[in-house]
Amino acid sequence: MAAGRVSLEDVRGVLRGVIDPELGASIVDLEMVDDVQVGEDGAVTIGVVLTIAGCPLRAQIRDDVRSKVSGLPGVTSVKVRFGEMDQAQRTRTMQRARRQAAARAPATAVPLNTRVVAVASGKGGVGKSSVTVNLASALAARGYTVGVLDADIWGFSVPRMLGIAGRLGAGDDGLIRPHELAVGMGRIKVVSMGFLVDDEDTAIMWRGLMLAKALEEFLVKVAWGALDYLLLDMPPGTGDVQMALARILPQTELVVVTTPAHAAQKVAVRVADMARRSYLKVLGVVENMSTFTCDHGEGYALFGRGGGQELADDLGVPLIGRVPLEPAVSAANDAGSPLSVTNPGSRAGAAFGAIAVRLSDELLPPPDMAGCSARLLVAAEEALGSPAGAAL
Repeated sequence: MAAGRVSLEDVRGVLRGVIDPELGASIVDLEMVDDVQVGEDGAVTIGVVLTIAGCPLRAQIRDDVRSKVSGLPGVTSVKVRFGEMDQAQRTRTMQRARRQAAARAPATAVPLNTRVVAVASGKGGVGKSSVTVNLASALAARGYTVGVLDADIWGFSVPRMLGIAGRLGAGDDGLIRPHELAVGMGRIKVVSMGFLVDDEDTAIMWRGLMLAKALEEFLVKVAWGALDYLLLDMPPGTGDVQMALARILPQTELVVVTTPAHAAQKVAVRVADMARRSYLKVLGVVENMSTFTCDHGEGYALFGRGGGQELADDLGVPLIGRVPLEPAVSAANDAGSPLSVTNPGSRAGAAFGAIAVRLSDELLPPPDMAGCSARLLVAAEEALGSPAGAAL
């Protein structure tokens, strides 16, 4: 990614992560982006053509475009102009929809309307897995269906934290079935290398390319089914797994976890840099292990102060929340019952709940699927195998 002024290549690169969830491809591949202008002052104007001028997905596409592009360094403002496809453009778009409907084989088994969030960190020991399972549980408690992919192949810990055991099985279609857990009105679907080894003490001694291949298998050969969110508990650092994710799921958005310590914050900056070089949106920062409050109500900053806010300010993203240092979090994780569900009224439980609310209501709400593209896709599917299909 360009270091100074944002380039047209930067903008188009990040727009590949804006997916039309019903037509099943990025708005770039669907030729919905007809114009990109970048001003000297960093102001970006993007022209988007819709299949129908009054498309109900208009607001969703606008918000996704703004969110992705505004995350690029050097962008000062984002304006989206809408137009309507002419007949030739609409025909090309429908041909793409028709081919995808015929193939029935998306690049991954993750539904295209799923919000994908990678929970990442620059170093180990900052509580990234704890944030993942507690956030997933809090989202499920709000009625969402949440997938959790334990992408930390070497250091898997999600099964124990969620209290799930047993090997994964496969259906008649050959796809792996994730373990499922009911939480409130929602569900969590979980896949981890921990479900594929006989003993959780077994060391996974794989090189980088094998780790990236494992991630791909978990995304392609798992029957995830309907998902509102997919949370990936990433390994620390900026290696093969992170690069593979950017290639396989370009719609992924990153939540960076850090502690209040400035040393952790400086390392976490590298993860954000990797994401932006890979055209992934950095959604925000979560500061974990924040102030510890004793029984008498006195607060102690055992790991320092300000690292989360400083990181958020450096990256130009929001500080989504601070999770206080609370022994009950670790105890609940060890017991396989995340605190965000077992004790949502605790300080840490409430913090996880607030992060889930902000994520689902403000930063990354699930898309409204009652759009015009759905009607076009249904028409394409119905036309398959019929003489009328040739006209699409």
